[in-house]
Amino acid sequence: MPIINRDLIRKDVLELIDRRQHEQNRIIYEYFKKNPQEKSFYEKLWRKILALNEKHLKRKLPAEKFHGILSYDEMLYIAKFFRYIEDALADMYQERVPIPKDFTLRPVNLGKFDGEWQIPSSYVNGRVMLYIHGGGFILGSVNDHRILTVALAEKLQIKVLSIDYRLAPENNYPTHLNDCVYAYKWLLSEGINPQNILIAGDSAGGNLTLSTLLKLKQDHIPLPQGAICLSPVTDLSFTDETFYMNAKTDPILADKGIFWWADAYIGDQNPRVPFLSPIFGDLKGLPSLLIQASTCEMLHGDAERFVVAAKSAGVDVKFETWNDMLHVFQGFGLRRFPEAKEAMKNIKNFVAILFS
Repeated sequence: MPIINRDLIRKDVLELIDRRQHEQNRIIYEYFKKNPQEKSFYEKLWRKILALNEKHLKRKLPAEKFHGILSYDEMLYIAKFFRYIEDALADMYQERVPIPKDFTLRPVNLGKFDGEWQIPSSYVNGRVMLYIHGGGFILGSVNDHRILTVALAEKLQIKVLSIDYRLAPENNYPTHLNDCVYAYKWLLSEGINPQNILIAGDSAGGNLTLSTLLKLKQDHIPLPQGAICLSPVTDLSFTDETFYMNAKTDPILADKGIFWWADAYIGDQNPRVPFLSPIFGDLKGLPSLLIQASTCEMLHGDAERFVVAAKSAGVDVKFETWNDMLHVFQGFGLRRFPEAKEAMKNIKNFVAILFS
């Protein structure tokens, strides 16, 4: 049974979601035409996930009951299946809206994982953004975030290093964080001044952005000039009421069965460890932050509570919200919603002030 309430969601948002769902269904249909032996397993597993998702978001079971509720093989199968869908969608969208021909995309190997330099043709200022994609710690890639990151590179006239850090369930904490810290240190080893570096990320990537800052601070590594978080996860113990209350108005996250995603990443760790849930960390001394979110998404409370904690710690943090928008609407609605264009303009203004 769907969690979202369509009557509470803006018409143009629903149109976008429905179109995306239609395209996703077509990809799934074509996949099972080629792999019919998997269909019954997938359908059974997906029914199980939807039933558990409803129990999770309607609090029919205590949170601790969901730890280990899916087997490793179940988590791995559905994660890889979702990754296939997301990459297929990304390829489709990049065919419709090709990357500008004068834009440079350059693969880079970072040892245990890869990345991609994304460079606008007019780039001259020496500034670099380390971009950490979202995807709930189990999904996401340079490819499926490329339209957003290229748009940021163009808008900000900044050189972007987008990274394919390793994912769960194949890799647990602290692998994701270690990869992000390594990418930042790699930039320093390339001779890039930290005062010319910006870290940014969305959703789980926002979590990793903040956790990376905390880890760099702990290890006495020079911090970047600032950071940008789009709808960040800041509390993996999911104690905020907004997470559950806003499920009915979050068409991106509510019906995805995300109850197991953090579990796949955290493993047996305490979710309140600051490097997992940065809201519980020592935030004093962090660089300037810009955090953007929608008031109707499940992670709004995460963003808002982190901002309060950061301000209390003396951090220069700017918090911007929009009503009736999608989770990470800056990417999903980049070419459709005026709110996404406004958010991108505000990011540009933040960066201009940051480097002034």
